[in-house]
Amino acid sequence: MKQTIKIEVDLDENHLPEKISMNTSDTHESNIKSLMISLWQAKKKETLKIDLWTKDMPVHEMFIMYHQTLISMANSLKRATGEDKLATKLKQYCSMFAKETKILNS
Repeated sequence: MKQTIKIEVDLDENHLPEKISMNTSDTHESNIKSLMISLWQAKKKETLKIDLWTKDMPVHEMFIMYHQTLISMANSLKRATGEDKLATKLKQYCSMFAKETKILNS
């Protein structure tokens, strides 16, 4: 079975993202303000990345997105590798990040 994920980015005259939308066979999301995609290129052993955010993405919400992404990465690291100690250290960093960016109560 295949699943197609289509991401469309509307750009302004300066080629800055104004609107991001995503379509799959199951969903349509049109109010996306930011995306971060990482793909592993096995032959070169390097990460291919796309990081985009719309002009109206507030910095405070970007901090929340980074925090949630880092927590998710810690959880994935533990599940995929069994590296509980490293995952715990990453979560400790996430706690510090949340305090420094003042997103704890968001």
